[in-house]
Amino acid sequence: MRTPTTPYLNSPSLAVRVIACLDVKAGRVVKGTNFQDLKDAGDPVELASRYFHDGADEITFLDIAASNEERKTILDLVRRTAENIFIPLTVGGGVSSLEDVDRLLRAGADKISVNTAALKRPKLIDEIARDFGSQVLVISIDAKRERSFASGYEVTTHGGTRSAEKDALIWIKEAVDRGAGEILLNSMDRDGTKAGFDLEMIKAVREVASVPLIASGGAGDVQDFGEAISSGADAVLAASVFHYGSISIRQVKNHLANQGFIVRESYE
Repeated sequence: MRTPTTPYLNSPSLAVRVIACLDVKAGRVVKGTNFQDLKDAGDPVELASRYFHDGADEITFLDIAASNEERKTILDLVRRTAENIFIPLTVGGGVSSLEDVDRLLRAGADKISVNTAALKRPKLIDEIARDFGSQVLVISIDAKRERSFASGYEVTTHGGTRSAEKDALIWIKEAVDRGAGEILLNSMDRDGTKAGFDLEMIKAVREVASVPLIASGGAGDVQDFGEAISSGADAVLAASVFHYGSISIRQVKNHLANQGFIVRESYE
C-alpha cells in the first residue's frame, strides 16, 4: 500500500474545476433522480463538445449500463469525444481490470473512474496506481446517510439500492492509501434532486481525504456550487442542470469568480 501523504488542502491559490457529467446508456446520455426514471438527454459527443465550448474544465463519462455488449459502444464514444474536446476526459463504468483501463486510455480517456470493482477487489486500486499512475485513477463513491455506520455515511452500489457494507470515510481513507489520485463523491440522497450538494458529507470527507475531492449530487442553483467549494470540494460536478439548460457552465464559473474563487478561462 502507498504511504499516506500530507492531507490535501483545498487552497484558494488553486483554480477550482467545473465538470459536466454524462451518464451514458446504449449510446445516449440519460438522467433521472437517484438513477431512476431515466430520460434521454441527448447525444454524448454533441453534449461533450457543447460543454467544452461553454467552458467546462473536464468531462466525465459514466457508462451506467456497463455490460459487455455496451463496452464497444462506450469505446467508440470515447474515441469520438476525445477528437472533439481538448480538456480532460474521465471514463467510468464496468472498469474491473488493467486491460479495461488500458483500452479506455488508448481510446482517448485521460482518467479512469472505478467504483464497484474496487469494492470487490481493493487491490485493483494498487494495481492501477502502480501500472498507470495515481493521476489516472478516480475512485467514485456513491454514499448515503446511514446512522448504523460510525461516520454516519455508507457506501452503496447499484444506484444506491444496495449497501456495500462499508463505512464511507473508512473506505475513502483506504482507497487513498492504496493509490487513488482523486475522489468523486456522489451523494445518493441528493442525486438528481436539485436540493443542493450534501455539504456536511463534503466536510466530513475533506477531513480524511488527502487527494482532490469532486462533489456530485444535488446541484440546482448557481449558489450550490460555491457552497460545495467552500465546504472543501476542489471541483464540482453536475448533470441535469447543464443538460436541460437551467444553468450554464459559464454562469457557474461567473458565480464562482464573483465569490472570489479562481476559475480557469475557456480552453478555446
